[in-house]
Amino acid sequence: MRDISKLKFLEIGAPWLKSVFPDQVLCFSTYHNRRDADPANGLFHISPATLPRLYRELQSPDLSLIVCRPLFYPPWHWQWINRELFSRRALQGQSRIFTGLGAQLLRLPVRAPIAVLDTEDYPAINRDRLYLLSRCRLYFKRELPPDRWRLFMGTAHPHIPTRRFRSQSRYRTDLEKIRPLPLGLPLDSRGLLPVAPAEKTVDVFFAGDTESSSTLRATGMRELMALRERGITVDIPQSRLELAEFYQRAARAWLVWSPEGLGWDCFRHYEAPACGSVPVISMPTVERYKPLIPGVHAFYYDAEPGALTQTIVAALADKARLQAMAQAGQSHVMAHHTPDALARYVIDATLSANDGGSRPSP
Repeated sequence: MRDISKLKFLEIGAPWLKSVFPDQVLCFSTYHNRRDADPANGLFHISPATLPRLYRELQSPDLSLIVCRPLFYPPWHWQWINRELFSRRALQGQSRIFTGLGAQLLRLPVRAPIAVLDTEDYPAINRDRLYLLSRCRLYFKRELPPDRWRLFMGTAHPHIPTRRFRSQSRYRTDLEKIRPLPLGLPLDSRGLLPVAPAEKTVDVFFAGDTESSSTLRATGMRELMALRERGITVDIPQSRLELAEFYQRAARAWLVWSPEGLGWDCFRHYEAPACGSVPVISMPTVERYKPLIPGVHAFYYDAEPGALTQTIVAALADKARLQAMAQAGQSHVMAHHTPDALARYVIDATLSANDGGSRPSP
């Protein structure tokens, strides 16, 4: 990868890039409120007072890259307005009503290339983000369908994009900008992950919502309960765990069940290997970046009833293999799926991509 130590970046959205390269990034945050902002260290809350500064910085000739993580709703959407005017946070004087305007400035001409980070569970590109797709150099999508045309389903096209729609050059050009983006390890994992292998005292560990999430979780939980009756040690906490304890209990398990939730990708896919365990993951439904390889880093199981049970029983029959897979998975995640590694991936991929010429926003 290129030397980026002397590059200057600007981030609009949650301070993800800022956390990795604090001295090289000016962040105009949609996440922090005015009280948490730290302008002296390059962290600004987007407000009417800071929007002029943001506009000036976007025109800076020494800016190398703009990274934008847009909000799910545009600033004019009634749900966003209702949430930010009438929520408890708003009543406490911490409304973020103006933060959505930051990304709207990218409708205007800017000097540096733009990378868009779309980490939503939603497997499509919202209609209000199509201008970002047209303006950016690369668009990184978490829930990326294998048929990328489905990103436009229900947004740029009312249904599944037709052959006529797929023949349009503007959308073909847009699809060439798409890249997969995994969640990877969360920023909060720093300093909490186990530093040494833990003694394995549990066969399978799972902590997470099963009732108001994917149906795969509800059906899989029933199979885990049946496995427990067969003598397999299953650790399922009855209440929410602090992150440090979650990692400790994951580290003590041979296997960590990691079914899809509202989206297929989730932090648990990467946290389990980082803790020295092997994840058991429902079959992927998205295109991935540097994926965990089946049988090398992780196990994948089909959605049909009994597939999870068969996968777990077969995996637990060879503990030596599990130990080798856990080591390989940990090395893979720490090399490719830390916040630092993913930030470098976004930067290098965007700056290396050919600029096909951004179009005026629609």
